[in-house]
Amino acid sequence: MIYMLDTTNIPEIERLFDLYPIDGVTTNPSIIAQEQKPLRRLLRDIRSVIGEEALLHVQPISTKAEDIVHEALEYRDLCRGNYYAKIPVTPQGIKAIQLLKQRGVKVTATAIFTQQQALIAAKAGADFVAPYVNRLDNISSDGIGVVADIMTFINAYDMRTQVLAASFKNVEQVHRVCLLGAHSVTIAPELFESLLYHPLTDRAVWDFYHDGVPYYDEPEIIEHNTEKTE
Repeated sequence: MIYMLDTTNIPEIERLFDLYPIDGVTTNPSIIAQEQKPLRRLLRDIRSVIGEEALLHVQPISTKAEDIVHEALEYRDLCRGNYYAKIPVTPQGIKAIQLLKQRGVKVTATAIFTQQQALIAAKAGADFVAPYVNRLDNISSDGIGVVADIMTFINAYDMRTQVLAASFKNVEQVHRVCLLGAHSVTIAPELFESLLYHPLTDRAVWDFYHDGVPYYDEPEIIEHNTEKTE
């Protein structure tokens, strides 16, 4: 499983990369806008935090294929390292995916809401296809079912494309796409931390500590831990 953060908030990226086995960061124009900072500065800052081996997905804002390609190449040169161009699955986007693949650029096809959109993008050469789970659920569709069908297509036709499931509202949605064998998920920071949380884990750790303190002979460790819990 490839875990990615769907954010451009630098402090959150830095904090969570320090704690967890996170593989990369995904961005889009709406997420960029939330930080109210210039795109190029954000991208340089993200790369400096995550390193060159982590995946960094960047979405051009252009709508014509040639302009999308030009913009994606500019971001590749800026980001360096393990870079993916995120391209929406419009007709011009599909054309741009094919042009970028001819130039050796890795591509994530995004804004996917149907099975055929994913299949066409995969056939065009996309390395990842990104179906939006919760946005489908919000219109009384079945986001998990769409991901399941896409996985069936990819396996049936033995495609190299991987599924990058996106747009989650809760842990259960993430859990269910993992059960389907989705290759990757991209998750907002607060939801990512919810994947690990369980109140019984916190209670068990509390019990371990308070039961064991009288019998551990490392007073400096005990003192340090006590300070942290106060």
